Amino acid sequence: MKKDQTKRLLLRAVHDLVKEKGCIKMTLNDIMERTKLSKGAIYHYVKSKDELLGLVLMEKLNETNDRFFAKVSEGKKQLQEPLDEITQNVSFIEEPSEVTNQIFIYLLSRQDNPQVKKILKQFYEFNINLSKNWIHSGQENGVIDPSIHAQKTAELFVLIAYGLRARSAITDSSFEFTANDYIKFMEKTLKRGEG
Repeated sequence: MKKDQTKRLLLRAVHDLVKEKGCIKMTLNDIMERTKLSKGAIYHYVKSKDELLGLVLMEKLNETNDRFFAKVSEGKKQLQEPLDEITQNVSFIEEPSEVTNQIFIYLLSRQDNPQVKKILKQFYEFNINLSKNWIHSGQENGVIDPSIHAQKTAELFVLIAYGLRARSAITDSSFEFTANDYIKFMEKTLKRGEG
């Protein structure tokens, strides 16, 4: 239990520090000061600042996944409530100041580092697998058409989300295709089988 509490403390501190200082300016000393943990205690959990940043990204997805499956476990044979758990946080992918977007762009900028490349690959695969599991769950519960190819659809959804994240870092211009359009596209794609 203490290990989980310490990990949560670390992730919360990193999240808050990125919000306050940004990824580049945040240091291990900042994290140590905020958490009151020693360098050794932090390195017990991770090998680097980049790995901590990757864990913050994963944690956001885990929280969404937990909410999604909590709705599924209620036993209702419908798609909307579990899907709402996924889409309620989608609008943040257009906000350049949102912490996970800052982390995502920062890590992309450091992808020439093999450790960071591994973190990004793990995040991508985790994202795809969760998306695929959500689709499979809907298919198993009879609310998503079984003919929808879960892997391809998951990859498409993640690709669009990553594109929206990257675009938010590049420009603040307005666009025709927004996060709300992405949500509608996801709903339309997945609701085909809902009766």
